[in-house]
Amino acid sequence: MHEKIPSEAELTGTPLDTLSLRLGRSAVSTLRFASGFANLSLEVFGELFRPPFYPRLILDQMYQIGIQSFLLVAVTGMATGSVMALQFGFGLAKFGGKLYVPKIVALSMLREMGPVFTSLLVSGRISSGIASEVASMNVTQQIDAIRALGTSPVKRIVIPRLIACMVMLPLLTLFADYIGIFGAMIVSASELSITSEYFLSKSIETLRMADLLTGMAKTVVFAYFIAITACWKGLNTEGGTLGVGNTTTWVVVASSIFIMVSDFFLTKLFILTVYPS
Repeated sequence: MHEKIPSEAELTGTPLDTLSLRLGRSAVSTLRFASGFANLSLEVFGELFRPPFYPRLILDQMYQIGIQSFLLVAVTGMATGSVMALQFGFGLAKFGGKLYVPKIVALSMLREMGPVFTSLLVSGRISSGIASEVASMNVTQQIDAIRALGTSPVKRIVIPRLIACMVMLPLLTLFADYIGIFGAMIVSASELSITSEYFLSKSIETLRMADLLTGMAKTVVFAYFIAITACWKGLNTEGGTLGVGNTTTWVVVASSIFIMVSDFFLTKLFILTVYPS
């Protein structure tokens, strides 16, 4: 038998007791998530190359995750590039450095702003969608029905969503990078008196293939965490419709935190190994 952990309302101790209870619950929840994430990752790698394969499910998820996110990514990329051009343009103009705007915006979009902003906004959409869908299947016992038919839920549910995320998020980031630079070019021409020809020539002169590839590599890592986290939480959802709502909120927060934290370590790694000094 498992002992029931008392709620804060039932706890009649000091504020220190309440704090200890909260910290204990957070530690247990974190350990449970870490072990669950690792176990699901092992299951995915164990079944990824074993038949049967479900290409139709993968294509369907690629459409839902990628194609239906293009408008969101287009608006995000255009707004990001435009705002960066304005901020850097008027800021650098005070020091006579307005002509460096194309270089700074292009590098920032490809290395950081494009991958991170795209991943944050798309993760809010796809992680909540995956988590709520899988959680609904779980609470309505559809997952048990899949197991009863002798089919692996990992093969039919987790792997198609994981592959779709890892393929489509880098492509969405590539689209956001270019439309962001396009937006910055338009704003530079209209607000900063920087011609489009100059903007493009300086951007092309500054950028290297490594800048593009490292930014897209970040999104592959982000996509893996988003998909595995959302699927794991959905598969372990309890409590009916209330549990589905809590799962959706938790997954969006966890994905956003991971993207921001992992971006620092990935950037540090690329600075040490890829970017020229």
